[in-house]
Amino acid sequence: MSTTYLTLVNNVLNELNESELTSTTFSSSRGIQSSIKKFVVKAMHEIYNSISEIPDLYISTTQDTNAGQREYALPSSASPQSTDLPYRKMDWQTFRLVPKELVTNGEFTSNITSWTTIAGAGSAAYNSGGNGRARLNDYAIYQALPTVVNKDYRVQIRAFDSNSTGQALKVQVGTAAEGTQNLNTTLTVENFGEGAVLDTTFTATAQTSYITVNNTSTATNLDVDYIRISKSTSPKRLRYISYDDYIRQYSERDKNNLSTSQGEPKYVYKTQSGKLGLSPVPDRNDYSIVLEYWKEHTELSAHGDIPDLDDRYSDLLVTRGRYYAYMLRSDPEHAMIANKEYEDGLKRLQKDLVSKQEYMRDERVNLRVNA
Repeated sequence: MSTTYLTLVNNVLNELNESELTSTTFSSSRGIQSSIKKFVVKAMHEIYNSISEIPDLYISTTQDTNAGQREYALPSSASPQSTDLPYRKMDWQTFRLVPKELVTNGEFTSNITSWTTIAGAGSAAYNSGGNGRARLNDYAIYQALPTVVNKDYRVQIRAFDSNSTGQALKVQVGTAAEGTQNLNTTLTVENFGEGAVLDTTFTATAQTSYITVNNTSTATNLDVDYIRISKSTSPKRLRYISYDDYIRQYSERDKNNLSTSQGEPKYVYKTQSGKLGLSPVPDRNDYSIVLEYWKEHTELSAHGDIPDLDDRYSDLLVTRGRYYAYMLRSDPEHAMIANKEYEDGLKRLQKDLVSKQEYMRDERVNLRVNA
């Protein structure tokens, strides 16, 4: 059970032999109770200021590029993705350029929305197996995708045969639902219980292409685990450079009003105004930039609020709250004891959650000499 703001405050009050608060009296606290509430919040701020790379604050997101746009805002509330939150610290070494995923809800994590069904004798439904799947029984589902004419795209599909009959899943890509102008193949599961993966490609012939997967039999359920489609390019790591290096080496090229100066981004930098900069300036809209960061913590206010910190370390907030309470009461001896407990606990948190594992590397030069 996650430790609430009320529980933390009461734990400090208990150690001070003071009256506890309830969910009803929390908002109308007085005297030492109100002070302890402030001390717990202050303790939380101290921990997050001391150690920003706490796993509970970690988020990974993607920024889609726009052709000709050099700078992008760093994460804030619901931007660039709906699940994003304001960043506290960026990990600039994690930026990667990946082909943009064209399929919406291709992982079927919790439903099969964004897919249109084509009726047969059976049904199409969501199945909670694995990480979520689309279950097809003599039914088809399809989705329209934005594509570029004459460009190559990669397709990857994983499927399971629930009844081990060896039924083939039809996979089609064309200019309409069930169209076969660009791709017409099948995926048959032979290793029952393990599933099978189809890796293939197609060349788009229209600005909108349709992916259709179809189980034409009622004899078995075919569970589609995921459908992934992207431009046929490989992921690449973006090298981080300082803003000064960007100005000295690449700014003149990137600020040229010429389309020939644009291209596939290779470098990432932070601008003077706190934005994300890409160099060269993207020449297409179908790049995605994967980035990792640590978000701002959630402020404690209501009695049921929960800090962004594993329960194992909630004692740190209590210990630091005690320290401030003893200082308020002019009790330096007990304040020193509480401070020592807090510092030891902070080191434990740093070691457990933040410290990176190191490994040995042999960098000796081979000086073998033939006798």
